[in-house]
Amino acid sequence: METLSALQGLLGGVLIGLSATLLMGLLGRIAGISGILSGVVFERGADRPWRFAFLLGLVSGPALLILAGLDWGNVAGDSEAMIGAPTRGLTTMLIAGLLVGLGTGLGSGCTSGHGVCGLARLSHRSMAATLVFVLVAMLTVFVSRHWLGGAS
Repeated sequence: METLSALQGLLGGVLIGLSATLLMGLLGRIAGISGILSGVVFERGADRPWRFAFLLGLVSGPALLILAGLDWGNVAGDSEAMIGAPTRGLTTMLIAGLLVGLGTGLGSGCTSGHGVCGLARLSHRSMAATLVFVLVAMLTVFVSRHWLGGAS
């Protein structure tokens, strides 16, 4: 791993931790992205503006890097492309997205809420949820690559 790449990862991790800490410290809220998005889409009330601002911040950071001509964290391997080419078709991606949404509903949260915020609070429930998320992800990759003949 390159030193620059490691430093970028470290900076990204620090910024994620800082944003989660600020949200908890200033508003008393967990930085669970699925819950924040759900609140913007399905709820009306005083919480909506900060939720929208948080989501806007998630997409504006990468957009600013692109506008500045920096391809930090670009997974495409091509500075002209924003993301890499899909390895599966639209139908597979839609099904995957629906399954992720179902999983966040069943798990009462997502990897950002449980994995970042819950683990930081030493929540046993979040430890169990994160373990299940990771194990299911590993199983899904194994099955799709080795049993269903996906790309490796």
